[in-house]
Amino acid sequence: MSIIIKPIISEKANYLTDLRGAFSFFVNTKANKIQIKKAVEDAYGVKVADVRTMIYAPKVSSKYTKKGLQVGKTNKMKKAVVSLAEGEVIDIFATN
Repeated sequence: MSIIIKPIISEKANYLTDLRGAFSFFVNTKANKIQIKKAVEDAYGVKVADVRTMIYAPKVSSKYTKKGLQVGKTNKMKKAVVSLAEGEVIDIFATN
């Protein structure tokens, strides 16, 4: 099971990085905070101070067509905001 899916690159995430040193990631919905902390420390070689998680419910949309009612939904997502220890930095844009 892959814990970290991808980092979040947005204005709000960049603001949190500059202000608090917190980095945002999309993570597996079944991962807990301990697993997320270990995965970030292993992947980036940094010391994690705090992990906060948010679960977003799937969004359901429906529309009426000639064939009748069409219903669809998005996937459930989990987002983790990881605060690092003092002096630690993750370079998200680094290429391997």
